[in-house]
Amino acid sequence: MARMPVIAGNWKMHKTVEEARALAQAVRDGAAGVSHCRVVMAPPFTALFPVAEILRNTPVILAAQNVHWEPEGAFTGEISLPMLEEIGCGMAIVGHSERRQYFGETDATVNRRVRAILQSSLQPVICIGETLEEREAERHYDIITQQLAGGLDGLTRQSLLRIILAYEPVWAIGTGRTATPETAQEMHAFIRNRLSGMFGEGAQEVRILYGGSVKPENIAALMRQPDVDGALVGGACLEADSFLSIIHYNA
Repeated sequence: MARMPVIAGNWKMHKTVEEARALAQAVRDGAAGVSHCRVVMAPPFTALFPVAEILRNTPVILAAQNVHWEPEGAFTGEISLPMLEEIGCGMAIVGHSERRQYFGETDATVNRRVRAILQSSLQPVICIGETLEEREAERHYDIITQQLAGGLDGLTRQSLLRIILAYEPVWAIGTGRTATPETAQEMHAFIRNRLSGMFGEGAQEVRILYGGSVKPENIAALMRQPDVDGALVGGACLEADSFLSIIHYNA
């Protein structure tokens, strides 16, 4: 079966509410009528509700950049799934390399978040990827295998069909260095092969996005790869024209 591509913009810690409204409106309008891919925007928490109102009754999906596994409680600074469901989020990103690098995220906590998301109406976008040191030491396959085993621990084949994976080589995030389309395909094929070993045939239906300095200049070549099912875009999603150029990669 054909996998519907996903083009997701992760705004990270950018945009005030007014800036977020302007960007969301521009992307919403510029992506009207898009049917070749699903468009996703992940603003910071403060902008989720105003952006949700702009995206309401459109095909554009609202995503959170992180979420806690408990539905409520004494977790200062955290956001719960019921809070995200209430305002209309359809997805949540978990395990982003910046969360792993700066905030102590581990495969075990990623797994707790994923399991919680799968009990909600949201869809998890699970990030995996190796650092430059790990790639240069030729440990990248081991790292990806470990992250898949830990992050997807306990999932059923049925729940696998609800997840989206994002391969983000950490050495290519915000550095301007991009994995070549061939390198991206090699890793995506490896990930799909690992999923096949873990879950069987369902792996062919899982969408695997590429994240790491995706730009209008390289998106078309990336999307031509058979196992690249979209992109998790960082800096290039912060300007409407740039992000729309990526969305319209097939134009």
